[in-house]
Amino acid sequence: MRLIVAITGASGAGLGKRFIEKLPKDIEVYVVVSENAKIVFEKEENITIFDDSNIAASIASGSFKSDAMIILPCSMNTLAKISCGISDNLTTRAASVMIKEQRKLILAPRELPFSSIALENMLKLSQLQVIIAPPVIGYYSDPKNLEEMEDFLIGKWFDLLKIEHNLFKRWN
Repeated sequence: MRLIVAITGASGAGLGKRFIEKLPKDIEVYVVVSENAKIVFEKEENITIFDDSNIAASIASGSFKSDAMIILPCSMNTLAKISCGISDNLTTRAASVMIKEQRKLILAPRELPFSSIALENMLKLSQLQVIIAPPVIGYYSDPKNLEEMEDFLIGKWFDLLKIEHNLFKRWN
């Protein structure tokens, strides 16, 4: 599987990093980090890190065969740009490609509460088959600490991507 992971905004950027760390090693990962995320990643096997200003990168083309993309966290600015078709950086360009090629795109918006404008943008994208999956804890998994809460969230996103895992206790 080829997976694009974009990390936008400052709040929740650590969750995006943890998501990448939990991915199985056989998945090819292409990472885009926005300037605002301010996250430094060490180069690892099967991880390619792109500068968000590099709109000529391979993942900006429909001919690059990626299976899915997740934007985690997804800032309201990025969500709005994608909703309006603005492709002014690598993250929004790659998301635009995923939509036009009808490939799986997951957005994990990180705002609370959601404004009416953000909800309208999410509805518009959802109607285009974009999956809106904000980080919402499922308490049935009985999380004991922050790491277990994050494992639940990552597991739910893995489920959407059809990635096998045992990160949380499932509902009985």
